[in-house]
Amino acid sequence: MRQTSDRIRHAVGFELVGLLGAMPLLAVLFGVDPMHSGAMGLFFSVIATAWNYFYNRWFDNFLFKRQGHSDKSQKQRIFHAFGFELGLLVITIPVMAWWLNVSLLDALIMDAAMIIYYLFFAYFYNLAYDKLFPINKASKLLTSV
Repeated sequence: MRQTSDRIRHAVGFELVGLLGAMPLLAVLFGVDPMHSGAMGLFFSVIATAWNYFYNRWFDNFLFKRQGHSDKSQKQRIFHAFGFELGLLVITIPVMAWWLNVSLLDALIMDAAMIIYYLFFAYFYNLAYDKLFPINKASKLLTSV
């Protein structure tokens, strides 16, 4: 299992790298002022960082209890990415509509574009993160004792 410091590094890196790609994309696709969307993106990053930490902790614990380890199959990675994004939908659509002064439908369309971006981003970021920072096999043995 991952240590708290590793989970924090993961969550902060996810949000920083993701934001660097998402906010310019939102500005280009929908003509939103990058400074305005950037401020919203920072706010969403704080929310998403906390969600990322707790969701990943819960998901890893779920896998560990179910299969004795937290290594993810490709199918589990896809489910993981969808679950993460669905969890954020509850707050992002109304907040985006209010923040950008757009209709809920416009916010839904913008959020859909961000979801598509983050679905691919989450999959590849987590894959790369697990390759760069593999779970120590010894810590797996210690947590299962």
